[in-house]
Amino acid sequence: MTISSSSPTPNEEPSAADDHLAWRRHIPALASASAGISQAAEAWDAVSDSFCDQDGWPIDEKGYADGQVKRDAEAWNHVEVFLAHGPEVLAGVRATANGTDYVEGPIVEDLRRLRGIDTSLNRAAQLQHEWDQVIALMDASLPGSRKLYEDRAREIRNSEGWHYADELSFQGPALVRAADYLASRSDTDQPSQADRVHVALARSTSDGRRTPPASPPAPPAPNPTPSHRSR
Repeated sequence: MTISSSSPTPNEEPSAADDHLAWRRHIPALASASAGISQAAEAWDAVSDSFCDQDGWPIDEKGYADGQVKRDAEAWNHVEVFLAHGPEVLAGVRATANGTDYVEGPIVEDLRRLRGIDTSLNRAAQLQHEWDQVIALMDASLPGSRKLYEDRAREIRNSEGWHYADELSFQGPALVRAADYLASRSDTDQPSQADRVHVALARSTSDGRRTPPASPPAPPAPNPTPSHRSR
């Protein structure tokens, strides 16, 4: 019989807590992506006014457009991180949070912010799917001039994706905070590996020291046959 590579070995038992919190390994990537989107937005906000007049209209249209293109490209790179890691963390948060978490407690506001994150992720995923289709068509029909069209298509994707990046700049940190809190709480709720080993050893020792049941009394010896005297 073939044994799956994910099957536990005879000396290894899967930990329900570890399986339940497998999504937690994606939290750092989402935290970094959230910060990256915010940094891209802040960097653009810091210089965008220099391309505009007092009324906010661009006077250096090329510089303004180039600045937006750079912001959108940097933000989309982080959106792709959310597409890769966000759905699993979101599912883990919703599976771990209880009813009380949605009405009170430290993550109640974060959980409320997550109501629209499904739309952001789904539409960004659709945009990425459309991009993949465009690239496939280019590979088939534009072998000589693909680079030119690819760059333009990428700018369009990034520009359309900025809206979802902007949404994730608010929803992403909420997801990270809620995930981190729930993962930490689960850690405190679950006994540590050392505690589990200690309990198992104590139980084993206790079982080994139990007084064995008393043996049943031996049956009485039969009456000896009287010896016969010879006459």
